[in-house]
Amino acid sequence: MSVGTSQPHTGHPRRHTVVSFHAHPDDEALLTGGTLAKAAAAGHRVVLVTATSGGAGLTADRLRRDGELGRRRLDELADAAKAIGAASVEQLGYDDSGMDGSAPGDTFSRADVATAAARLAAILQRESADVLTVYDANGGYGHPDHIQVHRVGVRAAELAGTAIVLEASVDRDLLLRAVQLMRVGRLGRRLDLPSLELAYTPRAQLTHRIDVRRHLRAKRAAMLAHASQATADDTDRTIAFFLRLPYPVFRLAFGTEWFLQRHLDPPTPLADDIFASLKDGVMRT
Repeated sequence: MSVGTSQPHTGHPRRHTVVSFHAHPDDEALLTGGTLAKAAAAGHRVVLVTATSGGAGLTADRLRRDGELGRRRLDELADAAKAIGAASVEQLGYDDSGMDGSAPGDTFSRADVATAAARLAAILQRESADVLTVYDANGGYGHPDHIQVHRVGVRAAELAGTAIVLEASVDRDLLLRAVQLMRVGRLGRRLDLPSLELAYTPRAQLTHRIDVRRHLRAKRAAMLAHASQATADDTDRTIAFFLRLPYPVFRLAFGTEWFLQRHLDPPTPLADDIFASLKDGVMRT
């Protein structure tokens, strides 16, 4: 299933297309928003694909009471896509699995991988995608829908013959140091942080370190678009905490985005361009 509008391929033949696959609305802003805004600003085509509407997401009770949270989050995604400069937004049409994977319905984490991959592969082929972004094998911090994004995305790229698969992640070494400093400084005390010791990716395995500082205002605007995800009844939502950071601190925390390219040994220095392998002729094997 797909919704949204697509724009025809135009422009210089050296322009590329990146399809960025995510589990829920707001994921695209947090992990890849700066990279996608950077690509769009350079004239490349950016396509967002979301597996679910995020209807089982955490938020204030007043926003879920009427059963319309999923619709609200898709509206927010449309605004975030505009901020990033995405050309198209697509939906696979699955239900949100919830944090523990127990939500009812046709949930993404319980979907048949082959069927879901075929849906995504059809988009990749239609878009003639050069690059697909997914998540690392941990699904970042272990959300069942995020783990399924990895499984489905990898298989879809194989079906579609997509050249480059980038696993969006975070430098685990840097993240653990930052969390330690937050605890020492008693910052974010009400944040409900998952265990991070095995989350995301060790720096030694990463292949891309994307400098997105010039595109942080677009990334922050995309995060702001997800207003429902900045609300809660008894805890401080992570996105709300991030948006309260003074801009110099926000710039320090979010000025870099990280990726692991499948089947590529980490280069020295790490790549600062998601299309670097296409330009260098280093293709997926």
